[in-house]
Amino acid sequence: MEIKSTTIVGDIVRSNFKTAQLFEKNNIDFCCGGGVSLSEACENASVEVDILIPEIEAVLAKSDPDSKYIEQLGLDDLSDYIVKRHHSYVRENIPFLQQKLEKLCNAHGDNHPELFDVKEMFDGAAENLTAHIQKEEMVLFPYIHKMVKYLKDGNYNTDELGWVLQPISMMEAEHQVEGERFEKMRHITDNYTTPPDGCGTYQVSYQTLQEFEQDLHRHIHLENNILFKKAIALEKELINKA
Repeated sequence: MEIKSTTIVGDIVRSNFKTAQLFEKNNIDFCCGGGVSLSEACENASVEVDILIPEIEAVLAKSDPDSKYIEQLGLDDLSDYIVKRHHSYVRENIPFLQQKLEKLCNAHGDNHPELFDVKEMFDGAAENLTAHIQKEEMVLFPYIHKMVKYLKDGNYNTDELGWVLQPISMMEAEHQVEGERFEKMRHITDNYTTPPDGCGTYQVSYQTLQEFEQDLHRHIHLENNILFKKAIALEKELINKA
């Protein structure tokens, strides 16, 4: 992949997810904000694009089998992969983090009042993400499965098509809200740094919270930069074939 200042950030990460770490290091949003050019992203992050491009090229020189695997998946299989890998992660880790953050507030809240803000923000994220993934599983992903079946069978009614942009726009807006929420949590926790008086629970909680955000970034990347784009293109293809 040739990298230019006009190359879209999300497309770079789509070609090789190993570049995500480089973008995060430079405070460049590759998931919610992945739809902009590299030059615009660098300008927003006060990064020299001419310096970053060689670094990106060095990462791209290394193979990333996972990105190749994802790219080869059909849309139905990719949506199933997201449910099994990322939706299940959200559901499994929300109760654990809520319990640990509650414990931290009780034990360390007097000396670290920011913990109450972290807990409040994570509770909000937990509620919204739970509703978000349910909507995807009940509405958007079944529609994607249906479109893939239409493509394979060649038998469908165009009256059933033409509305994928609405739920995708909603999902992307919700992704943006959660991306900003976790950015705030990362800021007030000093990048999830355990304070000197922090206990083992403190360290485990912050480490898990950081892992949760990293998983969310990949989750959003797979949807915004790959699944949603391909779903929009597939719907247009089906409509044009009718």
